[in-house]
Formats: sequence, C-alpha cells, structure tokens
Amino acid sequence: MQYPPQIWNWTIALAITGASGSKYGLRLLQCLIESGARVYLMVSQAGQVVLKLEADIEIPPRPAAAERYLTERFAASPGQLRVFGRRQWTAPVASGTNPPDAMVVCPCTISTLAAIASGMCRDLIGRAADVALKERRKLILVVRETPFSTIHLENMLRLSMAGALIMPANPGFYFDPQTVEALVDFMVARVLDHLEIPHALTQRWGKEDSHVGGG
Repeated sequence: MQYPPQIWNWTIALAITGASGSKYGLRLLQCLIESGARVYLMVSQAGQVVLKLEADIEIPPRPAAAERYLTERFAASPGQLRVFGRRQWTAPVASGTNPPDAMVVCPCTISTLAAIASGMCRDLIGRAADVALKERRKLILVVRETPFSTIHLENMLRLSMAGALIMPANPGFYFDPQTVEALVDFMVARVLDHLEIPHALTQRWGKEDSHVGGG
C-alpha cells in the first residue's frame, strides 16, 4: 500500500521485548515506517536474543549502529527512525514533557507486563510505558504467553483499568491463512487499527465477496 507523504506528525514508540513473536514487532516496525510515522524504537536484551533465534536478525548492540542498520533495512527516511538504549534516560520517551503519541510493546513479555503494572521503571521500556500511562497516551501491549496465571491476569486487569489496551498475540484463522506471514499480518493489522493508521494488510469483515475478518 502506498501511503501519502507525511512530515512525521505522528510519533510511535515501539518496544520489542524477549517474548516469542519477534516477527510481529519487525512487521509492525516496517508498517509504521512505510506509513510515514516517526518511530522511537527500544529493544530489550532478551528481545535481541529472540530476534536472532526467530528472525535471524542480529541488531547491533549500540543504539547508533542499530539505528543505521534498521534505517537501511527498512528504507526509513533520514531521522525517521531513532533507536534508544535500555538505560538512555535522556531519550524523549523518558519524560512527560515530550511523550510519543502512542506506545506499543510488541511482543510483550510477562515480566515487562508485570514491571509496567507495578510502576517499576527498571529500564527505558518500563519508563516509557509509565510515561504513556501517566500522560494518558495510548499504550498497547501485545502479550505473548500461554497459559496465563492468575498473577498475569491480575496484572492485565490492573493495566486495563489504568488505560492500557491488552492485545494478546492471538491471530484469527477464519480468513483461511496460508502462510505464517498472513498470521503475523493479522495481528499487526489489529495494532495499526488501534493506532488509527491506515493499512491494507487484511480485508474487513463484512465487505462484499469477502470472508476475511478482523475481530
């Protein structure tokens, strides 16, 4: 899909943590860049390990090198993608004076979920999520775990009551997906819908001559 040119009037913070499902985060990053949004990216140490295991992508450990690598890989415009270190407290996302328009943790580990729910800002990801909540910005958590314990569910409820959107990585099968990529696109499409970013990853439920859904 061709997106209209923008001057980055929409800033999205994206965190990729160590839960299985790193391809969701990569595909979301690609779609956000293609949409013309500015992206503030944070990758946890475990997230880097899982990216290597699941997607055979080795992101350089230094933020500046990672930024150059991903900018080239996803053909981002100069300055469109910024990558921040795990304890880079001078990053814009660390302060309520300059919060992003929305934040997504995709995929989101249970430990990240717990840290956000308890308000423990152990790293920049936790701090950025805390800022999103306190500034009443949209916070989407694409949780990837099964089964959920009572503690997990209580943390999700607490965050939901605080304004976060809990979106477990549960792709639908009613549109007869033929590839893993189609399943990934289903979840990424749901995230983009809640960010109000247009896309053509999936068709809409109820469209004429369509059996593809979106619920």
